[in-house]
Amino acid sequence: MPLLKIWNEDNGLWGIWHVTETPEELRACLSDATVSQELEALKAPSRKLEYLAVRVLLKAMWGREVRIGHEPSGKPFLWNESCRISISHTKNYVAVGLHAIASPGIDIEMYGERVRKVAPRFVREDEMPGRERMEPQEELYQLLLHWSAKETMFKVMDCSEVDFLEHLKVVPFPLASSGSFRGESFRLEEKRHFMIHYLIHPEFVCTYCVGNDGKQIQEDFVF
Repeated sequence: MPLLKIWNEDNGLWGIWHVTETPEELRACLSDATVSQELEALKAPSRKLEYLAVRVLLKAMWGREVRIGHEPSGKPFLWNESCRISISHTKNYVAVGLHAIASPGIDIEMYGERVRKVAPRFVREDEMPGRERMEPQEELYQLLLHWSAKETMFKVMDCSEVDFLEHLKVVPFPLASSGSFRGESFRLEEKRHFMIHYLIHPEFVCTYCVGNDGKQIQEDFVF
C-alpha cells in the first residue's frame, strides 16, 4: 500500500498517504461498521475516496481503527480519544497530524498555476522580498508554501474570521527541499508565533506545525 511517509516532529505524529487504491481496496482495510453508514452520506466519489484514505492512513499511524467526528465548525476530532487531529487532502494525497495535548495543523497542496492569480489575496508585501527576481519555479514553490502555511496556522488557531492577508504573516525564508520558517498571527489581541515545518515533493508541498501549548513537552508522542 502506498504509505508515503510517517514521522515524528515537535512531539507530534505526521503521515502522508499516496492514494492509488480503488474505494473497494481501501474499504477492505477497515472493519468498523460505522464506515459504511458514513460513506452512504457522502455523494461525490472523490469525497468518498478521501474519507477512506484518511481513515486507512490514521489506522497505519495509530495502530488500530479510530472513529473521526467533526465539530459544528468542521474541525475534526477523535471519538473517545484525547489526542488531537488535523487533516488535509489534495489530488491523490491525504495528510494527517496527531498530537497528544496540543493543536496540530497540517496542509498539503498540489502544484498549480492558479496560486499566482490569487496571490494578492494572501501574500503581504513584506513576505516575499525580491519576488520579482525569483525564477518562476522558485516563485511557485514560495507562493504555494505561503498559502499552505497560512492554512496550517489557521487550523492551529481554531478561530473564525481570519483574513490570510491581514491576520497572518510568513517571515521570509530561503527555499530548500525541506526546512522550517516562522509564522505570526495578528488575529487576536496577543500576537502568536508559529514554527512551521515544510517539505517539497515532486507533486505537492506540505506544511505542518503545533500550537504553542505543545512546545513544553519533552518526549515524542508515542502510542
